[in-house]
Amino acid sequence: MGDFIASRWTDIVFRSYQHASLVTQSVFIATVIAIALAVLVTSIPKLEPIANTISTIGLTIPSFALLGILIPLAGIGAVTSMILVAFYAVLPILRNATVGLLGVDRTLIESAVGMGMKPWTIFWRVRLPLAWPIILTGLRVSTQMSMGIAAVAAYALGPGLGSYIFTGLAQIGGKNALNYALVGTIGIVIIALVADAVLVLIGRLSISKGIRA
Repeated sequence: MGDFIASRWTDIVFRSYQHASLVTQSVFIATVIAIALAVLVTSIPKLEPIANTISTIGLTIPSFALLGILIPLAGIGAVTSMILVAFYAVLPILRNATVGLLGVDRTLIESAVGMGMKPWTIFWRVRLPLAWPIILTGLRVSTQMSMGIAAVAAYALGPGLGSYIFTGLAQIGGKNALNYALVGTIGIVIIALVADAVLVLIGRLSISKGIRA
């Protein structure tokens, strides 16, 4: 294993960067989409059960099946990989964002309206900060899930460490088959742990002590 890593160190580091970048960009896009949808859902109560149903059904779709649908539409490569990861990343964040925004005390919103705040200001200064702890929890779940989905995306020649796993599977019985699979898997686990630690730190910096208490 040591010799395997030493001979491919540069490539492993580069693919690790690609994996982290793919997940980061996809989750960022998913967060923007999910919060926007959550605002729409909380503004029109009839949409809440529809959003919950879509989130539930979406998570049951096998990633390989969705990838098979996306490849003829978007081709192979980074774009298809990002669409795949972002699709699954949206679902946990949407559910938590909806719950978080609905959980904001109506009295606080009415007080903000009474102070003359506009809807956009109320959202940024009252609703989003109060819902943020729940949204962040969904974001952490989404990020961890996206690490595995990004590995699957390598089947469509997407960037990242997933290619090492698929190479290992393709070379079963070969000299370096296990090394490829282990390096890819362990690398993804390490990136996932680092990403979660970063999100925990973001939570400590962005959530007020009053809400954490």
